[in-house]
Amino acid sequence: MESTGELWNVVDVEATCWDGDPPAGAVSEIIEIGLTVVDLAAGERIGRHRILVRPARSTVSPFCTRLTGLTQAEVDTGLSFAEACRLLAAEHLAGRRPWASWGDYDRHQFTRQCSATGTAYPFGRRHTNAKLVFTEANGLRKRPGMAEALRLAGLPLEGRHHRGEDDAWNIAALVLDLSARGAWH
Repeated sequence: MESTGELWNVVDVEATCWDGDPPAGAVSEIIEIGLTVVDLAAGERIGRHRILVRPARSTVSPFCTRLTGLTQAEVDTGLSFAEACRLLAAEHLAGRRPWASWGDYDRHQFTRQCSATGTAYPFGRRHTNAKLVFTEANGLRKRPGMAEALRLAGLPLEGRHHRGEDDAWNIAALVLDLSARGAWH
């Protein structure tokens, strides 16, 4: 069995969204899960993954497409939310590995959507809010967004901001930077 002591899953989700209130009956649902595996001991990003998720109670708005680049046709090819959660648990050891996200939005979105759909929560209890760790490690008063944190750390923004796969990759770079400075916990 694989050791998970130094491996972390860094997760970023994109969800259906609107410029204003959602249409009647629609709720914000995860449409993309970006996941980067980091090896803290080696100081490397060792896996980059993308899971498209087909929304069941909403559609991708033009605003959401402008923000994320994701279209309804693209997410229609994705897995159901329950299938995506099973994949996280089975292939990405989500229940055993500690995980991190930028802020608490991703954790709360999974909690809400699992509760609303009766889907088993795929993650274990050990979650770290990387935004909070970064803020504390840098003595900042205000918690920066991911793009601003990359700038402050002198790291490049790779890929498209607000694309789950790319954001998870970039957050993982920040986690590794914090770890190299002895600030990750």
